[in-house]
Amino acid sequence: MPRPLHALVSPAAIAHNLAQVRARLAPHQAQAGPSARVWAVIKANAYGHGIERVLPGLATADGLAMLDLDEAVRCREAGWGGPILLLEGIFEPDDIALCRALDLTLVLHCAEQLRMLETAPQGRALDAYLKLNSGMNRLGFADGAYRAAFERALGLQRAGVIGTTLGHIAHFAKGEIEGHVQEAVARFRAATQGLPGPVSLCNSAATLGCSLLAAQTDWVRPGICLYGATPFEHGPSAAALGLLPAMALRSTLIGLQEVTSGEAVGYGGIFVAEDTTRVGIVACGYADGYPRHALTGTPIVVDGVRTRLLGRVSMDMLAVDLGPVPQARVGLPVTLWGADGLSVDEVATAAGTIGYELLTAVTARVKTRVAEE
Repeated sequence: MPRPLHALVSPAAIAHNLAQVRARLAPHQAQAGPSARVWAVIKANAYGHGIERVLPGLATADGLAMLDLDEAVRCREAGWGGPILLLEGIFEPDDIALCRALDLTLVLHCAEQLRMLETAPQGRALDAYLKLNSGMNRLGFADGAYRAAFERALGLQRAGVIGTTLGHIAHFAKGEIEGHVQEAVARFRAATQGLPGPVSLCNSAATLGCSLLAAQTDWVRPGICLYGATPFEHGPSAAALGLLPAMALRSTLIGLQEVTSGEAVGYGGIFVAEDTTRVGIVACGYADGYPRHALTGTPIVVDGVRTRLLGRVSMDMLAVDLGPVPQARVGLPVTLWGADGLSVDEVATAAGTIGYELLTAVTARVKTRVAEE
């Protein structure tokens, strides 16, 4: 019998969350004009959910955005025929041939990438977006270098290397903070003033938190919100945003212990019982992606009852307090996150991290399947 730990992925929840993104933009259409199109971001294997599993839920997206060519190949092989945006563009000249074969759209963020295209053999033209470094200082052309880079890109367009679409893209370092977004937007507009082409600026946080701005752009790029987690560290929860969790991580109790006052639980003995305590052992550990640094008190649900983690997470197991679960026995269901009112964001906060990390950290040994809906 396989280990009971498993993850369930819901394409229906992803479709719902995509609809919520569009609903946020819809009220601004009269003021902003035609609604922004959606690049659904599926990098990191669809934030740990599995590209092939989530594609049915993203059928109405206008395009997909990801990092590497392998993921683009998987999308085409799975039947996706729409636009695909490579968020980091090409890494070496040999990438260009495959980009042409897959009909990809490139993000161009440095002079080296422009040089690769300038020296590439003739072939299918590739649509592209030039990236501005709007303050994150990660990728993108500096303000003062942007127009010259765009002129080089226009030359590539005239030469038939870049296709009919040559646009502008940037990424916000603090998309959840409206003041920062406005500052970055002002910087972007100054750098691109008078230049033709579509614009893509807003990630999940900016799309949901600055929806008028998002609606005024040509493309938005929601990522984490499509999977039912909040992009806001100190803002509204996923539930408050109307989002549904797309992944439920579940297991069962595989053992029971009773410890008396003064006895410790787990490696290092960092949890010491103050009273006689029933302890449940769950088949899930840090080798499965559950955070080792999660502290005693991190919420867990056993048989529909909320309880807490006890002590240090092991490689393959963790311990829970069964005081609130008097009916506990081996075989009862356990929810680690994503169901029974326990969000991945709540677990992440208790563990001192973010939902993004937990979702993308689920390891290959966790059996993952599509939920029956």
